[in-house]
Parts: sequence; structure tokens; C-alpha cells
Amino acid sequence: MNIFDSHCHLNDAEFEADLPQVMTRMAENGVRGAMIVGTDEASSRRAVDLADQYAPCWASVGVHPHDAAGCGEAVLERIQSLTGSAKVRAWGEIGLDFNRMHSPRSDQERWFVRQLEVARGLELPIILHERDSGGRLLELIRAHDWPDRRGVVHCFSGTASELEGYLGMGFYIGITGIVTLAARGRELRGLVPRIPADRLLVETDAPYLTPTPERKRHRRNEPAFVRTVLLKVAEMRGQNPEALAEQVWANTCRLFRIPAAALP
Repeated sequence: MNIFDSHCHLNDAEFEADLPQVMTRMAENGVRGAMIVGTDEASSRRAVDLADQYAPCWASVGVHPHDAAGCGEAVLERIQSLTGSAKVRAWGEIGLDFNRMHSPRSDQERWFVRQLEVARGLELPIILHERDSGGRLLELIRAHDWPDRRGVVHCFSGTASELEGYLGMGFYIGITGIVTLAARGRELRGLVPRIPADRLLVETDAPYLTPTPERKRHRRNEPAFVRTVLLKVAEMRGQNPEALAEQVWANTCRLFRIPAAALP
């Protein structure tokens, strides 16, 4: 199977000691592509550096809502300079997180809207993070939308009505290892069959959200484990895993405008 991990953080310090081995295991499990996602200036720069170094990897740059308090025009200008690399194919991870509140709500909303404007100017798809925003994320997107806007709701684990809202706005839906967890993933497993085949992505969010059964043996998640996510999604949808892998591969390349010839 050809599998694409549409959201991982190989730029995290968790991977500094053994990244070449991680890349080898990724290839051995049929994971031929990975989107390395930035969350602030330093991690965005690292994402681009790694994508330039490893052929199967691509990069996304931006400021996560947790880091919104440290954002500013100068920061965004420096991050924008990274988009000169051909490996940068998305802006994000951006959004709202009213659960942990690492940054004040006012900062989160201000810099989320500003980054929507930046992504529009650069004609890049957006990678969205949403947690406990009570519909505010969609409200802001609707108020600052634009023609041909593209994007994915990363690590979707919301309600049926939230899913319909995102789909109604044309977003892709990213599914993580949460779908494999007995209790936490129960509602998500019920919603997975409702995602149109051409809007579905799979991801690890590595080093976080290790799926079952890997979580019984490994504390850290990694791109190789996205295969388990895909197999569980195929089971929930009653689909052939190989056929689903090809569909999800095509979806990811379409969203991020990655030509097949650019992949190893």
C-alpha cells in the first residue's frame, strides 16, 4: 500500500536521536509520504529543513493556538520567508484551543484570523486545530473565507454536527489513532463511515496519539503507525484497505498539490 501520513511532528525533539531509523520504519510499512507540521517559528524552520533533507517529507508552517501569545507580524514575516522552499505545501497548524488556554482567547482569535489572511495570500491550504471552541472556529472562517480556500481539520474527534459543518465548508477530515482507542474512539468510529471518500485523510500526529496496539509497546508515536490507523478506518467503513489507501493517497496529494512525480 501507498500511505501518506498527513500530519506528524518529526521536527519534535522526541525524534532527534533516531530520525534515520524512524524514516526506515516508515518506508518498511508502506508510508511513502509525510507532512511535517510546524507550530511556531522554530518548529516551522525545522520542518522545512527536514523536508528538504528527506525526499518523502513535506512541510507546513505556522503558529499553533498554544503559541499565539508569542506571535506577531515579525514572526509571521519570518515564517512566510520559509515558503520559498518548494517543500512547503500548507499553512498550519493554526486554529483555536479553548481547552488548555496556553494563550489568551483574544490572542488566539487575532492571530488565527491573521494567518488565514496569510494563507490566502500565499494560496496555501490550511491545517486546522480545534478544541472546545464551541463553533467559534467555523464562525471565524465563515467571516474571513475566500474562494478556492482549501484545508483539513486535523485530528477530528468532534460531534456529528461539527463534522457536517466542516464537510459543508469543503474541508478534508484527518483521522488519527484515536479511532483505535476503545473508549475514547467510540463516537469517532461511528462517524468515520459518514466522511465522503474523497475528503478523508489519515495521520499520526506523532509523537502523540499512539494507536492501539502499538501503544501497548511504544510510548512514542511515529509515521510507520499510520498504517494501523488506515486499517482501522477501512474496517469501520467496510472497505478494502488497499483501495482505501489509494483513495487517501490521492486525497492528500490533491489537497497539498503534491504531484505524483515528486514522491519517491
